[in-house]
Amino acid sequence: MTPAQLSRAVLRTVRRAVGDGALGELPAGALDALPERITVGRPPRPGCGDYATNAALRLAAVTGQPARRVAEVLREGLVREEGIAEVAVAGPGFLNVTVAGGARAELVRALSAEDGAADGEHPAEASTDPARDARCWAAATGEEPSLEQRETNPLFLVQYAHARARALLRNAHDLGFGPEAGAGGYAYDAPRELALLGLLAEYERIAGSGSPDRLARHLEAVADAFLDIHGCVLPVGEQKPLAAHRARLALAQAAGTVLAGGLSRLGVTAPARL
Repeated sequence: MTPAQLSRAVLRTVRRAVGDGALGELPAGALDALPERITVGRPPRPGCGDYATNAALRLAAVTGQPARRVAEVLREGLVREEGIAEVAVAGPGFLNVTVAGGARAELVRALSAEDGAADGEHPAEASTDPARDARCWAAATGEEPSLEQRETNPLFLVQYAHARARALLRNAHDLGFGPEAGAGGYAYDAPRELALLGLLAEYERIAGSGSPDRLARHLEAVADAFLDIHGCVLPVGEQKPLAAHRARLALAQAAGTVLAGGLSRLGVTAPARL
């Protein structure tokens, strides 16, 4: 489930609560003031679900109802939406949403489907121009161009993470298996996987914000989160590939796809090998 899909689900719940009279009689003009869009984002702290929204606070301001009561009404409706496993009310009326494992797998599948290279090979990525890449990255971030090939260089970190994602796909192909989102019912519920998935889910919104610097910083965060999990993607030693390996490989592929797309938007090469 993407943030856009959840936004639509929350908006449906808001309109249903108002239409069903669950919030009682509304003040004059309240219907005209209902929000047309709902924003969801990452929760402020780990362990607070996959997404958070202030929809109840916004609706409370329109209806004159206590925010906590509005949040409880929305919570009861939102948990009935497909793909949502749990909704909790936090603070003055924020809603923390945990999506079902199948919904996470759908997000990984959607991101992976944009790749189209299960073996990690992309002919267009074969040649790079480090000097041009450094200039484009510097133009996006306002930093001085740097050609240092080390992880303290943000550009190199992002390109390196992309190359590692491609390498995992190549190595898995040599081992005789490929990516499969949610293989065996895999739920992507390990803390590091959730962190990476949350960042991947935010990519389209941030890429569309019109801020190259914000996009570059987001790609750095994706790269860091991906490198936190890439060591457990492939089987070790004589271990046979399991469903978990196929599922994690799909997550790695999704990360590589996002990194490649983000770099392309910044005019920077996404090398398959470094």
